[in-house]
Amino acid sequence: MDHKAMEIVKKSRMVSRPTTLEFIEHIFTDFIELHGDRHFADDKAMVGGIAMLENQPVTVIGVQKGHTIEENVKRSFGSPNPEGYRKQLRLMKQAEKFNRPVILFVNTSGAYCGIGAEERGQGEAIARNLIEMAGLKVPIISIFIGEGGSGGALALALADKVWMLDNGMYAVLSPEGFASILWRSPERSADAAELMKLTAPDLLKNGIIEEIIPEAKEGLAENLEYTTSILKEMLVSQLQQLQQLSTEQLLEQRYCRFRKYGEFTE
Repeated sequence: MDHKAMEIVKKSRMVSRPTTLEFIEHIFTDFIELHGDRHFADDKAMVGGIAMLENQPVTVIGVQKGHTIEENVKRSFGSPNPEGYRKQLRLMKQAEKFNRPVILFVNTSGAYCGIGAEERGQGEAIARNLIEMAGLKVPIISIFIGEGGSGGALALALADKVWMLDNGMYAVLSPEGFASILWRSPERSADAAELMKLTAPDLLKNGIIEEIIPEAKEGLAENLEYTTSILKEMLVSQLQQLQQLSTEQLLEQRYCRFRKYGEFTE
């Protein structure tokens, strides 16, 4: 079996892959990071705040990984706790109040799976975000810049438009987890990756994403400007289109976008 999908998975997980804060730095100006969920703590695995996209004020939020062991420990290796998702919700509701579009960056293997996270309501926090995003009265664009795993990624992806970089991935669980369940052999993760249809071309074909954002041939880390310049132009154009819709049209289109997934099994 061809193992091209697993190669993409490996690229999406590379420690050198640019983080959410690096994308924010290259695309937006005047970024002001906001902290805390107003309930428990400030989760360093989720970053967000207010920024300018040319002349448009926006709210930007994303999962933050690190480039070193120390950074990744601080950021929980990009696996948010409940307070991270509640910070995301707080910033999204603030964006709705002030009529700012929301732009989300996804790069996570999944939500943090510790005992404390479960005690503080990990499942409820993710479910609450999905409920609120379904009815958020401002445009939402979600961009997969790396790994996208399980409900931890879905909590940032109930958007009007979902885009993905060339070497991004999105799946209900990791290929290793899939292989362990299906074959009781995590060593068959490469076979699992092919079956899961988790790459950008597969997701585009199945209507899970709308656009694939190209990466430079020399690599994303080596030439981030190539990708971010394209992405910035796409964001400006897409937000102009979404902001022409009435609130009722925006919410109806969002509803229909996700309701169509039932067609795959009906």
